[in-house]
Amino acid sequence: MQPLPPPRIPANELRPGRHWYVTAAAIAVALTVLGVAFGVYRFASLTDTVDTDHQFANGDTVTLRLGPGAERAIWAKYPGRSPGPRCDITGPGGPRLTDPGTDVFLTGDEAWHVVQVIDVSQAGDYTVTCSSQALSRYALGGTGVLATFAGGLVLVIALPALGIGICAVIVLVTAVRRSRHRKRLLAALLASGAGHPAPAGPGPQERDSQPA
Repeated sequence: MQPLPPPRIPANELRPGRHWYVTAAAIAVALTVLGVAFGVYRFASLTDTVDTDHQFANGDTVTLRLGPGAERAIWAKYPGRSPGPRCDITGPGGPRLTDPGTDVFLTGDEAWHVVQVIDVSQAGDYTVTCSSQALSRYALGGTGVLATFAGGLVLVIALPALGIGICAVIVLVTAVRRSRHRKRLLAALLASGAGHPAPAGPGPQERDSQPA
């Protein structure tokens, strides 16, 4: 006599419900889309960081209006890192040109390097002149290109990874808890005798053939 199969537990009776699988997938998709969207937005903002449409050459004088806290920098495109360009600024309040650190702006096959950051203490018109021993070109722009790029890259990678990680945890926890719930229900059914039908008694012919 073959052993009877275990009783079947309907999937909709197990807890947690299967809707948690859908929730996990939705979280992964949402964070992935959010990460890509934020990353694309930050990368797109880099295209206007340096005003390469208005370039000037060695010895040219450029006038610009600035106020305190304006994040403006002088960028240069030149052959070789040394000798580097040098710039001067004149205007009200004793403006200064400070060390910008390292920053790079790429456009097509061109690489622009930040030369100096403009620091002013009051609003007004300022003139900038740059020169170098090479055929350099200059442009004005913002700062923090590498930081913005790195931040966008982190968002593109980190948010989808976070979403996938959360999804995997929810799916694993849900699967384990449903499996445990199924085992508890099976044990309860088998203990109550409701899991299998009672064995059938002898048929009429078998009862007639038995000795009195």
